[in-house]
Amino acid sequence: MLLSKAWSSFEADKRIEGFSPQTLKASQLQSLLLIGYFKDVEMEFLDTNQLKEYLAISGKHLKPASLSHRIRFMKSFFRWSHEEGYMSKNPTSKISYCTSLTYIL
Repeated sequence: MLLSKAWSSFEADKRIEGFSPQTLKASQLQSLLLIGYFKDVEMEFLDTNQLKEYLAISGKHLKPASLSHRIRFMKSFFRWSHEEGYMSKNPTSKISYCTSLTYIL
């Protein structure tokens, strides 16, 4: 399934679940950024390393909270895609993020 089609299905599912308009809008922005980076590819072609590279490159200019939001969206989106049968495996299952906004330098 193409990223854009998966996003449309994901959004509809989350709308039915009662997600707030603000949450849906924030998720839509993250999906547009993801599609902008990878183009509208078949999701099955994306792997963990590609997604980590995307996060490393796009995260260079983000605050920790913004990067965590991006990771949470991706993990939710790809987990949902896997559970719905759109992907044979979840490429974000091995991607983690720090829930604390305090970092030791």
